[in-house]
Amino acid sequence: MIKVALLDDYARVALKSADWQVLKGKAEVTVFDRHLSEDEAAAQLKSFDVLCTIRERMSLPRNLFARLSNLKLVTIIGMALPNLDIAAATEHGVIVSHSNFANPIFAGIQNATPELTWGLMIATVRHMGPEARRMREGGWQSTVGMILADRTLGLLGLGRIGKRMAAYARAFGMNVIAWSQNLTDETASSVGARRVAKDDLFRLCDILSIHVVLSDRTRGLVTARELALMKPESYLINTSRGPIVVEADLIAALKEGKIAGAGIDVFDIEPPPRDHPFRTMDNVFVSPHLGYVTHETLRAFYTDTLDAVVAFVNGAAIRVANPAALEHAKHRGAR
Repeated sequence: MIKVALLDDYARVALKSADWQVLKGKAEVTVFDRHLSEDEAAAQLKSFDVLCTIRERMSLPRNLFARLSNLKLVTIIGMALPNLDIAAATEHGVIVSHSNFANPIFAGIQNATPELTWGLMIATVRHMGPEARRMREGGWQSTVGMILADRTLGLLGLGRIGKRMAAYARAFGMNVIAWSQNLTDETASSVGARRVAKDDLFRLCDILSIHVVLSDRTRGLVTARELALMKPESYLINTSRGPIVVEADLIAALKEGKIAGAGIDVFDIEPPPRDHPFRTMDNVFVSPHLGYVTHETLRAFYTDTLDAVVAFVNGAAIRVANPAALEHAKHRGAR
């Protein structure tokens, strides 16, 4: 019987989010509800044929593929996974199956991250993190917040999420400016934003919200130089990916008062270490990568994942991100 591992199900909702009973008698499904280190994964997953991932929660480097000799299939959400070594998967004959975004189940989940971002923004500029902690400790208010109306929201990226953020900003009476490498004046104005130069985005904004995809071009896009351009009373919000901002530079800017605060939902390493500075800084509001984590989104993710696993178990056609792995798998089977 094929063994299937559902990884990093932190909220323990995987089995409720899709009808895994369709695999009864064909596959044995095991849920892992905590994050595994590479060594833990190598030991605990060595007998599994299929690993089902949720976004980048699980890193799959070359060394891990070499240690999982029974592995045949990895399912991913999206078309690619930045922390999955697809070349290593291919060489080891491991098929990587990507999402089918044409599936109607993905309709309607696009609001999850922008809604979380807006909530994180309000929580950050109104200091709700430290104030909530003081209330639980028996204390009372000690900070002063910021009104969003008439402030300037700077959007680093104006794609699907950035455009939704621009719409929210208009409802709150904010001015919106935006920049990304390929942004045009026409695209910006179509959503009520004004395209500016990159440096001006940092200089002019009261709140900077990051909405670009992590890639070689955007990794380390925000450094000490860009943070130094921001107003001392301004805030940075990141619900995209941690490595877009040089984390050490942001920590230094926050400690030195170069910016007023930050709202952070994403980190260089997830989960971050227990002693990570963001966990204890009063001018940082942190959340554990909740941007996409809603019942609706996870139902779509797990339903799409299940479709791929069922196809694989039944020997049917499957969506493959690395077609060359099929030939490697044949050779491995022949040996």
